[in-house]
Amino acid sequence: MSDEARTLTDVVTRLRRALRTSIRSDWPWESLPMAQVELLQTLAERPPMKVGELAAELRLAPNTVSGLISQLIESGLVIRGGDPKDRRVARLSVSSRGHEQLAVWQKEHEKRIGSALSKLEPSERDDVVRALKALDHLVDHLADPS
Repeated sequence: MSDEARTLTDVVTRLRRALRTSIRSDWPWESLPMAQVELLQTLAERPPMKVGELAAELRLAPNTVSGLISQLIESGLVIRGGDPKDRRVARLSVSSRGHEQLAVWQKEHEKRIGSALSKLEPSERDDVVRALKALDHLVDHLADPS
């Protein structure tokens, strides 16, 4: 592994951990496992989805997604609806409560990141902003490794 890949992996891991730790102090919502948050985000971006489609998108086992979905339905964050083409198939979407929770989650993360960015030196903040486009392309390459 290259030094750049190792350093980026370390920084991304520490960034995610720092975000989770900082927001959990104020928002019990963040006590949801990250897998549930990512599942809700995916459903919000591409509703409605079948469990198998969601599992493939998240690269998780269908039974794992099914368990997460059951918890999210019980919490009122996900709705299970029918498929007009096949009544045996369930289509999943984020409930209005789930959308509200995602909006709060997003706003709080933006607030925390904005606060941290404001503490950087102007040149460091500029470096972070310039890196965003390249990081976005990196995400595309990770999502489609071909």
